[in-house]
Amino acid sequence: MATVADQFIEVLRQAGVRRIYGVVGDSLNPVVDAVRRTRGIDWVHVRNEEAGAFAAAAEAQTTGRLAVCAGSCGPGNTHLIQGLYDAHRSGAPVLALASQIPSVQIGSGYFQETHPERLFVDCSHFCEPIVTPEQMPRLLRTAIQHAIGLGGVAVLTLPGDVAGSDTAAPTGEHDFLVRKGIVRPPSDQVEQLAGALNRARKVMLFCGSGVRDAHAEVIELAHRLLSPVGHALRGKEWIQYDNPFDVGMSGLLGYGACYEAMQDADLVLLLGTDFPYDPFLPGKNTIQVDDDPSKPGRRTPLDLAVHGDVGETIRLVLDKVEQKHDRSYLDEMLHRHTRALEGVVSAYTRDIDRHIPIHPEYVAGVLDDLADDDAIFTVDTGMCNVWAARYITPNGRRRVMGSFVHGSMANALPHAIGAQFGAPGRQVVSISGDGGLGMLLGELLTVKLHRVPVKIILFDNASLGMVRLEMMVDGLPSYETDHEPVDYAAIAEAAGIESARVERPSDVRTVMERALAAPGPYLVDVVTDPNALSIPPRITPQQVKGFALSAGKTVLTGGVGKMLDLARSNLRNIPRP
Repeated sequence: MATVADQFIEVLRQAGVRRIYGVVGDSLNPVVDAVRRTRGIDWVHVRNEEAGAFAAAAEAQTTGRLAVCAGSCGPGNTHLIQGLYDAHRSGAPVLALASQIPSVQIGSGYFQETHPERLFVDCSHFCEPIVTPEQMPRLLRTAIQHAIGLGGVAVLTLPGDVAGSDTAAPTGEHDFLVRKGIVRPPSDQVEQLAGALNRARKVMLFCGSGVRDAHAEVIELAHRLLSPVGHALRGKEWIQYDNPFDVGMSGLLGYGACYEAMQDADLVLLLGTDFPYDPFLPGKNTIQVDDDPSKPGRRTPLDLAVHGDVGETIRLVLDKVEQKHDRSYLDEMLHRHTRALEGVVSAYTRDIDRHIPIHPEYVAGVLDDLADDDAIFTVDTGMCNVWAARYITPNGRRRVMGSFVHGSMANALPHAIGAQFGAPGRQVVSISGDGGLGMLLGELLTVKLHRVPVKIILFDNASLGMVRLEMMVDGLPSYETDHEPVDYAAIAEAAGIESARVERPSDVRTVMERALAAPGPYLVDVVTDPNALSIPPRITPQQVKGFALSAGKTVLTGGVGKMLDLARSNLRNIPRP
């Protein structure tokens, strides 16, 4: 007779799940044993369930399919919560199995008793307990459909004794709804949008991750409107490449003329973005297009909210939009964008090959040169976000993943593990900070155990750089942000992972070439300058005062790398009068 655990694993297999990330033991044992006995699905042992949730999130974002993580009762499943928050806020379809103490002991204060059906409610679309075999397989299929259909996390609580019980209903077969329909905006909203675009003299397009499948449509609309095109961090990989209208990125990590273009516009069109930093938005003359009806207007007042898929909305409105002929606004913003990048190019190039400690932007620039055209980059929260945002060049095939909404530390390496499992034939690079790597350092052992061929490029400045920057902005002296240097290459070597420690810029390219070409995992520990910080494109007088009070720091603004080449190329394409 099959058990509930057997049935659970069979339903996952039917849903296309190929692995479960977690730590075995205790109340999970019936499920783990079912995995052992089922062909086509594996258990990926991680050193911390938090890392398992991060890995599942990255696998789901890489493949577009459901990914699964699990934690045993009590601390085993409470460890999941950080990674599940990240997955849920990133819209990654993840199912979490939160195993539970014996069902007869629930409510008695039993050893390791928690209430995961309460704990995970805030970071999931669906969170319910399985308390009898009769609830299977329906409840599991319901949870899976919530994760896939709504994009985010579903959690099931399963006591170990119930998992080991005989099934009460046949498993059968089931077809999950995995392809979503395209949201078509109401015709009156399309008419209003077209009218607003035609009336405005200076239109700026600001793009988020919702333009993922609409690159051609956005570029065509920009050409029709002669609009500068900026992006949020999550929109960068989907819109910046092959974009003659690019003016950079806004937000705390922003660069270029994106902020200026937005402020100078008569009309800002937000396309598929839930950009959270409202002080960077104009607060007026704004239209938002999104296929999620809960998003429009929650960041800024709107003149018009349009409920629709970005690509579909643009296709419907294009025939109604008149071709603009005045290029003065666009050309001025392209010039400003180029000047903003050129203004800091000397900081990037001056004595860069001799500067010790190594400039982190130099490391990011070399990585951008050497990485594969379809590489997947996973990025730690903090200054690593800055270097990836400004120096990793998108091309429509590369992916850049991070904890861009939840903002958790320590995500890059476990994200890389999940991305590599999800895309075994692609190059996966973890852009790690020493703060993030140190927080979940045990996942180096996961990399070794499973021989995951990820490349870990460690920006090792022995400092929490973003926290130091925050203190500077507040006019505070940095405190407890810096710590003793650690030889992470030696730690990786001791774990059985090839590694190298780089302290001279002349060695960066050679070592990185070797690392990226290695057939297995490789860690490059680059000792970088802790004083290389970055400020956003807009700062307040109070922030300027804060920087002035924090003396002795080197602050680099803007972004260079290949984006300067792109900006100059776009300028060359401006028609001469």
